[in-house]
Order: sequence, then structure tokens, then C-alpha cells
Amino acid sequence: MYIAATADLHCGLNDRERIRERFNLLPPQADILLLGGDLTNYGRPEEMEVLISQLLRLRLPIISVLGNHDYESNQVPVLLRMLREVGITTLDGEPYVRDGVGFAGVKGFCGGFGRGELTAFGEPEIKSFVHTSMEESLLLERSLSQLREERRVVLLHYAPIPETAVGEARELFPFLGSSRLSDVCDRFGATVIFHGHAHHGALEGRTRGGIPVYNVAQPLLLSQSPPAAFRLIEV
Repeated sequence: MYIAATADLHCGLNDRERIRERFNLLPPQADILLLGGDLTNYGRPEEMEVLISQLLRLRLPIISVLGNHDYESNQVPVLLRMLREVGITTLDGEPYVRDGVGFAGVKGFCGGFGRGELTAFGEPEIKSFVHTSMEESLLLERSLSQLREERRVVLLHYAPIPETAVGEARELFPFLGSSRLSDVCDRFGATVIFHGHAHHGALEGRTRGGIPVYNVAQPLLLSQSPPAAFRLIEV
């Protein structure tokens, strides 16, 4: 299976032509398209409508997760319903299998990496923050634990390792992702991990267990030479 992956499309109300031009760059050999969150600018249904109108032109199976921008307007149930009504699989802790390949996906959350990972100690606000991070990792764990396929693809918005965030300001690292996500993948096994969010990060890295991780934030992909709007990986 050839997977084309991208993230951080940030579709706005006036972006129909921009999105169409980007999707025209989709590799022709792609069997499936993964979208790693921040599908919209402000999480508005009108923005999602613009994006969906272009996604339907592709006639490809599409799997997505939401990103932090998609939560901005408190319309997540509406956005999920819009995607699912047109046949776009949107993961939030549910496993999905297609053509013998298992997919697990969540948005993920902040929290930091390794020794810099925030723990649930101190003020209630800190505990709530860490609780959200742990909940996302538990959703991913639930999804991966239900997959029996040898090939397993994980789709996230937030970064699971610090290596693919390198290039961003160090002060931002606690807000770019969480090691809890990669720990789950190493424990339950995955073939490959895709994420976005870190627009100025690095293209690839590996978890401590050796799983390849690809940052497919579209601004990062387009900044390369030659620029590309998608990362194509065979699994």
C-alpha cells in the first residue's frame, strides 16, 4: 500500500483554489490519503465545507484526525459528522482496517518529551493539563491494542518524539507533543507514525523502539527543495 500523508492544511473560507492546487500535487500512485489534523483554520463548519468539496474530487480513501485548530470554534461534533457523512474516516481512538493494514489515530496533545515531560503534580490546572495528555495516549493505546494486523499505521496531529520538532523554538517543545504517544506505539507496535503540528520541525526521526516517524506538516514539506505537498510511504 502506498500512503500519501500530509497535515496542517489550515483551510479557510477563501482557500478553495489553494486547496485544489495542493491536491493536484497528490502522487498518482497513492492508494490512500492520510490527513494529520489542522484541516481548518478556525474549526468552522464553513471552512470544512470548502475542504470537503476538494477532498471529494480525489476519489481516494481518506483517513484523518483533527488538530488543535479544528477545536477552536467548539464545533468538533459538527466537523466529525460532516467528514463521516461523506465517507472520510476520522479516527479518535477507534481502530480501522483497510486492505490488511491497521490504522490507529488520535489528535494527541502537549506535555513535553522525555525528562522534560510534565507530570500531574501541583495545581489543579497542571493536573488537568496532564490528564488530557494521558487521556489521548490511552485512546491511542485502546486503538492499537485492538489491531491484529502485522502492518500498523499511526496517525497523529501532535508530535510523539522531539526529533521531528527540531527546528522549532526550544521554548515551544512542551506544546508540540508528548512522549506518552511514542511510548504507547513502542509498547504495542507500529510500522510507521505520521504527525503534523510542527511546521518548522524536521522531516523524520525514530521512536526509542525504532519506529520511523514522519512529520508531514504541509508548510514543512513545501519548504523543502524540491517542495512537496505530500509524503509518500510504502507499507
